[in-house]
Amino acid sequence: MTTSEIAVPDKKYFTIGEISQLTGLKPHVLRYWEQMVPMLEPTKRSGRRYYQRQDLLIIVELDRLVNKEGHTLAGALSKIKSHGLPDGLCLPAKASLRGKKPQVSLEKLEGGLKLLLRKIQRHNLSAISRWDNLSA
Repeated sequence: MTTSEIAVPDKKYFTIGEISQLTGLKPHVLRYWEQMVPMLEPTKRSGRRYYQRQDLLIIVELDRLVNKEGHTLAGALSKIKSHGLPDGLCLPAKASLRGKKPQVSLEKLEGGLKLLLRKIQRHNLSAISRWDNLSA
């Protein structure tokens, strides 16, 4: 099934139920794909998922590759990443899709946490030595 084969309503956001009805995929499959496919990240508000049109295009292409052509999910992802989506749509990075700042690397995060820990330890040592001087 391609996006030209389904009647896509002119909306900005789609619920998981609407995506399920449009594509014929079960909601549990969509939730699983959401965990396994980094470029799928629906907005969540009040415990509900809201997919954007770009998400729908990715889901339709994954459905075609996995369920019609017989690719594994990993193989379908590789094919999408190397060839892009049909109709010349490109896949933006996950962070830019949602307007979020890029995530910090784990190495930078670990370095920042180590620096913070050293500062806390120094502060605790200076506080302890001040208490020792008061009691003397």
